[in-house]
Amino acid sequence: MELIQKLNWRYATKRMNGQEVPQEKLDRILEAIRLSASSAGLQPYKVIVVKNPAVKETLKVAANNQPQITEASHVVIFAAWTKVTEEKVDAYLNQIATERNMTMESLAGFKAMFTGIIAKSAEENFTWTSRQTYIALGTGLVAAAFEEVDATPMEGFNNEAVDEILGLKEKGLSSVSIMTLGYRDTENDYLVNAKKIRKSKEDLFELV
Repeated sequence: MELIQKLNWRYATKRMNGQEVPQEKLDRILEAIRLSASSAGLQPYKVIVVKNPAVKETLKVAANNQPQITEASHVVIFAAWTKVTEEKVDAYLNQIATERNMTMESLAGFKAMFTGIIAKSAEENFTWTSRQTYIALGTGLVAAAFEEVDATPMEGFNNEAVDEILGLKEKGLSSVSIMTLGYRDTENDYLVNAKKIRKSKEDLFELV
């Protein structure tokens, strides 16, 4: 019930008041993102957390001057791998072998699952890795609500500009979505007291 109450409390905050999110709350939100579900556990993305005011100012321009970027305490960028490579898969398998005390040979069948993904084009890979980031983003939004930290998911930005600002291309990454973290500006956010609008259970769910 507490989680449902928190989800009713949250909304896509349009204006934030600049208040800093306490480190312990930020740490728990980021840990929830780290623990988020991911296909085969691969986590084919990077999460960049921006606090630097100068960087946020530059990102704001790339995000069509949306005020949350600079009013937020932290700006979290979800950037997906532009290509799934055998080297990246092997690094993941090595981590599994080390942490679970297994041999790489015993993971051969699991590795074979990735063969088809690796063989796909970079465009097909990025379509898949991008979708994976949205699972992490959703987890982050729920975690932020549980911590009573306002969060805004954002896609309305120039991906190429953000990639350039953060040097993502050189790292084999490209930005997909942004989540701003902070606290609602109760005087200037026109949605602060608006009723949450969602489909009814009858319209949304179909029991088969």
